[in-house]
Amino acid sequence: MKLCLKGHDYKYAVEQIFLMFFPQEKPRYEPEPPGGEDYSLITLESEGGVYTASAAVSLGGRLFEARERTSPDLNDELKFHREIQKCIKKAYYLAASRATGRQAPWGAMTGIRPVKIPVRLIREGRTPGEAERILREEYFAWPEKAALAIETAEASIRAQNSLERNDISLYVGIPFCPTRCSYCSFVSSSVQKSLHLIEPYLEALFKEIEATAKLVRELGLRIVSVYIGGGTPTTLTAPRLEALIDKLRQEFDFSSLREFTVEAGRADTIDEEKLRAIKEGGAGRISINPQTMDDDVLRAAGRSHTAEQVEKAFEIARRVGFDVINADLIAGLPTDTPQGFERSLVRLLNLKPENVTVHTLALKKGSKLTERGFLPSEEDVTEMLETSQRLLREAGYRPYYLYRQKFTAGNFENLGWCLPGKESLYNICIMEELHTIVSLGGGAVTKLVAPKCGRIERIFNAKYPYEYINAIDREIEAKEYLKTFLERYE
Repeated sequence: MKLCLKGHDYKYAVEQIFLMFFPQEKPRYEPEPPGGEDYSLITLESEGGVYTASAAVSLGGRLFEARERTSPDLNDELKFHREIQKCIKKAYYLAASRATGRQAPWGAMTGIRPVKIPVRLIREGRTPGEAERILREEYFAWPEKAALAIETAEASIRAQNSLERNDISLYVGIPFCPTRCSYCSFVSSSVQKSLHLIEPYLEALFKEIEATAKLVRELGLRIVSVYIGGGTPTTLTAPRLEALIDKLRQEFDFSSLREFTVEAGRADTIDEEKLRAIKEGGAGRISINPQTMDDDVLRAAGRSHTAEQVEKAFEIARRVGFDVINADLIAGLPTDTPQGFERSLVRLLNLKPENVTVHTLALKKGSKLTERGFLPSEEDVTEMLETSQRLLREAGYRPYYLYRQKFTAGNFENLGWCLPGKESLYNICIMEELHTIVSLGGGAVTKLVAPKCGRIERIFNAKYPYEYINAIDREIEAKEYLKTFLERYE
């Protein structure tokens, strides 16, 4: 479809709505609407401080139009652009919805963090009920999605209220996996191909740990949560896991630590020796992520473990002493069905994990599923997600964090659930960008957050293990920007 913009250049805002309704098409920009072809024309005009966004969608020879108005704050650049983009998105959403006969679950709310909108509204003095109404009436969110956003917004506000000015989180990446899952697009290396890189990788990582810990001490920052992720950290042997955790404890001050998570991930990497090394190192929370409890679906997804191995991993983790375990499921995996997904969830709930994260399959560039052109049924995914919410609520779980990804089936969300009092602080902080997260390792991204002014900047480490190893001195030097950022924005 051709896209025409007049009076503005908010391409990103337009493309976010475009992808909702025309996910299989590539936007192609033209200065004028083409004759005889499908197109979208999005116009922005202003008069007397009032801005009008008009959208026209020509589809199959029929024209569908919508218009929205706003009076943005001309004295605040950030608020001005936010209001203009909101106006453009709403107009285009309405026109595209009329043209296609479809409505998106989250309405005109785009981006991966829809919960930021109700958080901001509540912080500005609106009641949760008023914020929920705004999401329904002004953003066109489905009532059940608006209610979810309010629940998770309240969890975000509670977490934010518990944080001190100098609090940060620490992420450590281990970008190795036993094999590559078919839906995966993360930066990770199969140990089958990169076993020789593990030792030099850890040597480089230890060097970054030493330098970053020194910087954190100099700046007087307090670490309140630690997350060792991947990849699959339990790809490492027990002695290597023990050495890594010991190194972190030697270099960083963990006296203010409230949460320590290690992503054990795949059941085929878990044994008692590894879990004891993690537990004795002070981690109180792990993830054991089946993605499904159906062996046929596991094979189709490229997972080399079985559902029975997942149950065995839970048994070992409880015996070792873990009292907070997260488990992930994915709605929309190849060959899965709504009935099969429900059986998986029931089998998982029998293990009584404290946290359950239900992901919607995202068909990302670089995944094998994308290469094969696999497209899950939107109707089936909708039923899976509805079933998950019903069963989890019945079992006493409540939603506490929420985010979205591009190219998810049905434009749905990933939703974290927890038993009362078992929220993951790290998950809330990273998804709601509540404070700075210093990240170490290959593919890690340090996110610098200045809560007072809303400024967010990132420091990117080299993606792949061999690149990270070769660039470690540069990665360490780049972290020094943390000083500049804090001086400038705190």
